[in-house]
Amino acid sequence: MSDAELVVREIQDITPPKECKVIYVNDDVTSFEFVSESLVQYFNYEMKDAENRAVEIHEKGSSVVAILPFEIAEQRGVEVLVAARHQGYPLEIKLEQE
Repeated sequence: MSDAELVVREIQDITPPKECKVIYVNDDVTSFEFVSESLVQYFNYEMKDAENRAVEIHEKGSSVVAILPFEIAEQRGVEVLVAARHQGYPLEIKLEQE
């Protein structure tokens, strides 16, 4: 049997992950329905809220749809873009650090 000693070091100065804005950019091709449904599917919006946000994106040209830790924001953005391209939509998503 070994007399190994367990060394535990306290970790200090842990910074939380940086928050990142997920921004949908309006275009003339991506359907209102796709935008609304992607907000429900990937960002857990209720349908009425998703429809309101889709109107805002259309009217203002872009809108922040979520603020998430960078890794999650990036992953969700990629998932939405893959779904958009699969359906032939040129939807653009930008990420901006808070």
